[in-house]
Amino acid sequence: MLKFKVGDKVKITSGKDKGREGTIEKVFSVAGKAVLPGLNEYKKHIKPSSGKKGGIFTIPRPIVLSKLKLICPSCSKETKVGFRIAGDVKMRFCKKCGKEITHKK
Repeated sequence: MLKFKVGDKVKITSGKDKGREGTIEKVFSVAGKAVLPGLNEYKKHIKPSSGKKGGIFTIPRPIVLSKLKLICPSCSKETKVGFRIAGDVKMRFCKKCGKEITHKK
């Protein structure tokens, strides 16, 4: 189980977008990266070919999960994520306030 899921609000801890907040749009679990719309954007020059327009496009690139910190929905602070096993279910919880982190899409 990953610490980050689609729909989680996170804060970037290092890099050119340090300190900015965003919501996770897509998670690549094998690569250990996530896409945040509007953050970590780069310019890509595309050549026109076979009826497609060319130009300079802004593309959001995936960011490494180790550069992200989860913002707890209940206490609104940057926090680490812990795991608890309740019966047969593995749940995420906030290490600062101790409350369960519910999954929203």
